Amino acid sequence: MKISSKKREKIIRGILQAVYPGHCPVCDEIVRHGGENVCAECMDKLKLLTPPYCMRCGKKISEGEEYCGECREKKHFFERGRALYEYGPAAESIYRFKYGGRREYAEFYGEQIAEYLGGFIRNTGAEGIVPIPLHRNRKRTRGYNQAELLAKAVGKRLGIPVYPKMLVRVKNTVPQKKLNPEERQNNLKRAFNMGQNDVKLKTIIVVDDIYTTGITIDEAARVLKDAGAEKIYFVTLACGAGTA
Repeated sequence: MKISSKKREKIIRGILQAVYPGHCPVCDEIVRHGGENVCAECMDKLKLLTPPYCMRCGKKISEGEEYCGECREKKHFFERGRALYEYGPAAESIYRFKYGGRREYAEFYGEQIAEYLGGFIRNTGAEGIVPIPLHRNRKRTRGYNQAELLAKAVGKRLGIPVYPKMLVRVKNTVPQKKLNPEERQNNLKRAFNMGQNDVKLKTIIVVDDIYTTGITIDEAARVLKDAGAEKIYFVTLACGAGTA
């Protein structure tokens, strides 16, 4: 009897989890059900970001609004973006994924993005996925780039090539959360360079973990467009609330 690729992947994942049990991205306990990436009882604790959301950056907004206050006032280099979760309920999970060595969370997140944001991604016509890079010093310390793991998990499920070396972070920036808006803007100036001379892709999806002010995504989009890309979209795991 021929086994489908999806079922085969689930069987292999179950065997691997039996030998190397993974942690649930919600409660961080060992996942009790073989072949799964999350505890069944934890599934509903992460809140999907549902409408109304800003038609440019994807932030949650008030009913009747089309854009958040920031997107009404600021010109972005990206076309549009979407986030998967509301930030509050997902904050601890994303923190562990980013700083706590929980690389295995990427598989669950990738499944969720493919399921709930897959339509948005496909409708962009994206030819490739580019993760926001870490500076080499930070990646050496952390051991991995969470955006790259996420991008690969999404690309694998949607059949879109991932280009983890297209962008290079040449400036070891201070974490954005520690800075005020003006400092954030200056912090990211000239932070990225192209890892290759030109971009043959016209439409790109940029992947990161969190969208806050959009400065990181904007700077990445600017560099990619300067190198030849025409349209930049993005997806993130979560984003904060928009201003009216």
